[in-house]
Amino acid sequence: MIRSAIFLLLFIPFTLFIIFTGVPVTFFDPSRSFLHRYAGLWARFGLFLAGVRLKIENVEKVPVGQPLIFMGNHQSNFDILALYAALPVHFSWIAKEELFRIPFFGFAMRRAGYIPLDRGDGRRALKSMDEAAKKIRSGVSVIVFPEGTRSRDGNLLPFKRGGFLLAARAGVPIVPFTINGTDRINPAKTLRLCSGEVKIQFSDPIDTAGSTGKKRDDLIDRVRDAIELGLERRVC
Repeated sequence: MIRSAIFLLLFIPFTLFIIFTGVPVTFFDPSRSFLHRYAGLWARFGLFLAGVRLKIENVEKVPVGQPLIFMGNHQSNFDILALYAALPVHFSWIAKEELFRIPFFGFAMRRAGYIPLDRGDGRRALKSMDEAAKKIRSGVSVIVFPEGTRSRDGNLLPFKRGGFLLAARAGVPIVPFTINGTDRINPAKTLRLCSGEVKIQFSDPIDTAGSTGKKRDDLIDRVRDAIELGLERRVC
């Protein structure tokens, strides 16, 4: 618990520092490239504090110069730090619309370029999906966790269809990734931290053109298979 206490004592103030000094820059940097690099610094500092060694495999499979949708498994809050540190391209996050209503943090998320997705009634949800797809087509790469929540045991949960509907509407490739080790770094339902290695493995891009009806089911299966192929079973 000593590592956890030190981590929280240093990481929380550093996070607030990054927000208070980075968000105002977005008013002068519409591309938000500075804030994204700043977030990478934040992530690497957090991984360092936790004693995490990051290993990245097959990053050369990530296309550059085009919008992408990254989809992978979700084991821990440390997935976010690991992805910020690992991905060589500028990306944003898809987040549920309710989070954008949180005072201060919702404002910071909007300034950072996060894309809200309304999961409420059908009409609002479709409008939200169309707006998100339009942003992606305009050149914004995003990360989606298709499970919708963190897995408690490392096994893949059933995939939500929303991310795949968004991919089909945006018409951009999906790049699957597999994260191993973040569940050992911060086991579920505890504040305990275990130092160790986190590995992120990228797979070949998958085309989403024409992914409607049964073809969308096939797309979900292909992405799931690619993620599951790299999944390792390890216990803290």
